[in-house]
Amino acid sequence: MSGDDTLTEVEGIKARSDYLRGTIVESLADSATGTLAEDDTQLSKFHGFYQQDDRDIRAERTRQKLEPAHSFMIRVRVPGGIATSAQWLQMDTLARQYANNTLRLTTRQAFQFHGVIKSDLKATIAAINNSLLDTIAACGDVNRNVMCTPLAEKSAIHAAAYKTATEISAHLTPNTRAYHEIWLDKKRVAGGEDSEPIYGATYLPRKFKIGIAIPPSNDVDIFSQDLGFIAIQKNGELAGFNVAVGGGMGMHHGEPETYPRVADVIGFCTPEQAVNLAEQVVKIQRDHGDRTNRKHARLKYTIDDNGLDWFQDELHRRLGFELQPKSPYLFVSRGDDFGWSVDQHGEWHLTLFVPQGRVADVGDRKMMSALAEIAKVHQGTFRLTANQNVIISGVPAKKKPQIENLLQSHGVKPAQKISPLRQQALACVAFPTCGLAMAEAERYLPDLLEQVESLLAKHSLIEEPISLRITGCPNGCARPYLAEIALVGKAPGQYSLFLGGDSNGTRLNTLTHENVNESQILDILDQWLTSFVEQRRANESFGDFIDRHNYSLAEIN
Repeated sequence: MSGDDTLTEVEGIKARSDYLRGTIVESLADSATGTLAEDDTQLSKFHGFYQQDDRDIRAERTRQKLEPAHSFMIRVRVPGGIATSAQWLQMDTLARQYANNTLRLTTRQAFQFHGVIKSDLKATIAAINNSLLDTIAACGDVNRNVMCTPLAEKSAIHAAAYKTATEISAHLTPNTRAYHEIWLDKKRVAGGEDSEPIYGATYLPRKFKIGIAIPPSNDVDIFSQDLGFIAIQKNGELAGFNVAVGGGMGMHHGEPETYPRVADVIGFCTPEQAVNLAEQVVKIQRDHGDRTNRKHARLKYTIDDNGLDWFQDELHRRLGFELQPKSPYLFVSRGDDFGWSVDQHGEWHLTLFVPQGRVADVGDRKMMSALAEIAKVHQGTFRLTANQNVIISGVPAKKKPQIENLLQSHGVKPAQKISPLRQQALACVAFPTCGLAMAEAERYLPDLLEQVESLLAKHSLIEEPISLRITGCPNGCARPYLAEIALVGKAPGQYSLFLGGDSNGTRLNTLTHENVNESQILDILDQWLTSFVEQRRANESFGDFIDRHNYSLAEIN
């Protein structure tokens, strides 16, 4: 580590923040502006929200000499993606009362509200807390929402894995009382001092992500996580976890020293060891992560800079024991299974497709209203998937017709035909609210899918399961670098095209074309699909075909 004079500005903000308090209270009280003070915009992330503005009207407001149309995105932690019906109904109410009348389901199994104005922040966050959810650590330089395959009832292994996810989440939640003081009006204890035994006063150098996968499904994209636990079963019980470290999707255009990375599997731990192991990995990153360059501050760079052997030695030293050798496992899918399924206890679960992860009432398809009505009568839970879909979970057989009728009366078809391409497609929010966006993603995805589906139909491949993901910038929120086809925004209407990831999320794709528009992208895909039909091997996926040909059209033409 370099000296304090080389630390990033954000490190100074955290150090001066008095355990994340900063001047957030004063910023909220300032009615002269819709923004927070500059330092508080960094600290607010730890409390679960980002300051944004409507970029569609930014230029016009500048012309009128008005400040940008500021609002806030609030993210709600949902460990393992499981929310009660009461919690779903509360999220619906808040979206209608304070946000933009939609609920966004994220690729980390969380809720997001968009369009909340500053004067409504406190009421919204307090109401979220009253529902027994929270926003603390949903963003910021801490461990984020812990992911896990959401159907805990599917087997004893699933239930045990979900239990581990919630225990890790609770253990790694920041200890500061600032959140409760600012948003819940708790009084600061006189003479009492905050402490962060895991994070320290300046928390982590950068965000940290943890997920739990249960083979044969890799629905949480385990190799994209800073720390991943791969469940290993023996005799129908959870024997423990293979431990994977160093995954991460973020990069920056034109900066080869930044890059996506898949995690390395370094050994096996028992379920009882998982929480402590997570703590020790976080502490290694706390102590050795780069605090001088935020672009180089994720665990993947700490491992690559020091070596995987160094990391394992340091982890074993802190644990006081060595991990056992990794156990065999196999991933064969990572998508969601739509429609009804039944668990070992005879309860039913309905997985619904949510276009672009946006729960909304659009035209005759009033999904948001349908789910709200279901939440009023449903005694089970709602599950958020890592693929931005929702599961109505724990439905008794006799209640299935009631659920189906409520959906159909609102124009939602539970058994609608969805192409495999659409089933797996992911997009980040991008324009108009994300300040990092360089190009469209969520708003462009429907048109893009229609164009690519036309190509697939042309080549008689409409039933081919191909993963396609799009992000408005290279930070990788929709995990694009693990897709068979990925578009990463560079400028309005311009993307970098990545090809050749595998269908199970275990291999990175490769940058094949920079600064290409829709017409060029479709032409490139058309050529690849022509060759794929003519030359594919038996059962070969599209991504594997491209990878086998080393990403070169010239090689196969």
